[in-house]
Amino acid sequence: VAFGNQSVGATSTAQAVSLSNSGSSALSISSIAVFGTNASDFAQTNNCGISVAAGANCTISVTFTPSAAGSRAAALAITDNAAGSPQSVSLSGTGISTVANVSPSSVAFGNQSVGATSTSQVVTLTNSGNSALSATSIAVFGTNASDFAQTNNCGSSVAAGANCTISVTFTPSASGSRTASLSISDNATGSPQTVSLTGTGTAAVVSLSPTSLAFASQTVGATSAAQPITLTSSGNAALSISSLALTGTNPSDFAQTNNCGASV
Repeated sequence: VAFGNQSVGATSTAQAVSLSNSGSSALSISSIAVFGTNASDFAQTNNCGISVAAGANCTISVTFTPSAAGSRAAALAITDNAAGSPQSVSLSGTGISTVANVSPSSVAFGNQSVGATSTSQVVTLTNSGNSALSATSIAVFGTNASDFAQTNNCGSSVAAGANCTISVTFTPSASGSRTASLSISDNATGSPQTVSLTGTGTAAVVSLSPTSLAFASQTVGATSAAQPITLTSSGNAALSISSLALTGTNPSDFAQTNNCGASV
């Protein structure tokens, strides 16, 4: 009896073996059992009882539940009072499995400016089993799922021994720590496979103190005492300064010097 391919841990449809007594006297059965290298992968039930009348027959139903991938073999042995006892029937089948591995198991994007998209990082999905891996969904979920995006070339199936790639990017919508997970649902043990995603949104925040200066009366052509304005960078990213300049109705009446440089 050849069962062909069967998923590891799943039980096949039963196949029937017929035992016929073509003699002229009752066939006495002492045992019906499975033995051999992978005997535990096969099971039998029967309606034979302990005796089969002359000219009658009975049925033995055999199932296959592979415990491991690869070729599996055993035999059905029928011990009775007929010549050539025990009669045997060879049993064979192939256990097939899908084994999904993801690498790396976590992706850290580090610091990224709010609203800007990072360089993509690659996650590899490998089918190390001996049957096709059926991928039902690849998606990002979690607290900040919308800050991460994925594209992939996996399709709906990955052949045995093959792999595919998933490219993930990070576009933080706010500053601070951002987290999510990449989830891969498939027909492999342990589905869904997950990859943790982390990154930090960075943003520059500036404040001025005070926000206005009043110089009081000043003689025309004479320079007042200087008054300070403090510029504070209170964000979690460096503040890049492109210019500090005076504008307005009478900008030439005022002057400024600073120690801010190009970045705070």
